[in-house]
Amino acid sequence: MADPERIDADLAVVGAGAAGLYAAYTGALRGARVALVSATPLARTASYWAQGGLAAALAVDDSPDLHREDTERAGRGLVRSSAAAVLCREAPGTVADLERLGVHFDADRHGNLALGLEGGHSRRRVVHAGGSATGRRVVRQLSAVAVETHGIEVIEGARAARLWTREGRVVGVVCEDGRAIHAPAVILATGGSAALWRRTTNPPGSLGMGLLLAREAGAALADLELMQFHPTAVTGVKGREGFLVTEAIRGEGATLLDGQGERFVEELAPRDEVARAIWAVMTQTGAPSVDLDMRAVDPALFPNVVSALREAGLDPVRELVPVAPAAHYGMGGIVADLDGATTVPGLYAVGESACTGLHGANRLASNSLSECFVFGARASFAALSEPRGEPGEPPAAPALEPPSRETRHALWQHAGLVRDAEGLNALAEDPHPLARLIARHALLRTETRGAHMRADFPDLDPARDLQHSITRGDADEPLFERWT
Repeated sequence: MADPERIDADLAVVGAGAAGLYAAYTGALRGARVALVSATPLARTASYWAQGGLAAALAVDDSPDLHREDTERAGRGLVRSSAAAVLCREAPGTVADLERLGVHFDADRHGNLALGLEGGHSRRRVVHAGGSATGRRVVRQLSAVAVETHGIEVIEGARAARLWTREGRVVGVVCEDGRAIHAPAVILATGGSAALWRRTTNPPGSLGMGLLLAREAGAALADLELMQFHPTAVTGVKGREGFLVTEAIRGEGATLLDGQGERFVEELAPRDEVARAIWAVMTQTGAPSVDLDMRAVDPALFPNVVSALREAGLDPVRELVPVAPAAHYGMGGIVADLDGATTVPGLYAVGESACTGLHGANRLASNSLSECFVFGARASFAALSEPRGEPGEPPAAPALEPPSRETRHALWQHAGLVRDAEGLNALAEDPHPLARLIARHALLRTETRGAHMRADFPDLDPARDLQHSITRGDADEPLFERWT
């Protein structure tokens, strides 16, 4: 009799956000038996809350080369050009594929895709679904597709606790409840770590657990110091602390105002620049926030933002919205090549849990959802070529320990928007293993670059262009490696 606690598959996908759903679907389309592991019910992942859209060169005055140039410019000398070229070349095709799968993107009155403008983009190239409800619409549709697709077994309410390895190769994954999935390849699509910070735009589960699973299995991690702080997260509004107000609203004319009602930054500059300008105003004035003025923006374009704020007692059509930066997106993660392969055979990583070098030191707005689909598909294709072997017995599943309140406060205090050696050295002694690694990566980068601002090293060091901080194997101290 088969063991009810063991599942055999051709491919295991851990995480059911945009990247995981698309990777699972792509694998099943090729005839694979796919086990899709989701810690939450489907359509309740971090991707669900994504307000941004998908960046793709679709306009007649645009091109993949222009998109790549914008990506590299925003990434502050740290973007891996080959990764950016893949994304920008393949993104338009993924938009078409999502439409074929039933995703309805916003269109103008002539039926053409409505393209939005966001920070760092030189052209209108961001497609949305339901305005700022893009993540919700896309993930809901892909979840429905996954449930209906033959070959995908959805395992909800299961948290991956350990990668199953044999002779240096990943051969499956074990869940916290004891269920074990054997597969020749595992794709980690577990999202990022922004919820490790006290102030964040992310749901509580974004704690970087996939990074720790990969590290335990021997995989290399990169660029952990590079956490992007979104400039416009709501603050001081009960029930909406950390609620992200998409920068597409600034693309439609919303402005940022200081305490005197004056603009102080180019609102569509790359995110690191805008976040830093807001932080400077807050530091100089002692104010807990700045104001986002979206009163001139058509509320019908962003119905979920407007309704969420109104539910909290603030009407953005008539009132200013208090905003301040919050931890939002990790550019670093599990080292992965252009097919999602990590440094451990049989293990792949996609989406925010991966680091291909695509985002450099500062992610270009709306490249992340595009990344999920482009690299999710590539990883699925590559993973299905892994050899099937005898896995042996699965390891025991340890209990997962969430970060303490003190760790989350320490990350915000010592590895927030502005860092220095004194605070980072204190964080490097934190009980949480990922917090310690983040501190050590940030200590290594003795410069200010993109999302990483060192008060004690305020200038960018040109010698560090294309230099990524890497922790390999069980090493505790990262080193720089050059990626091109």
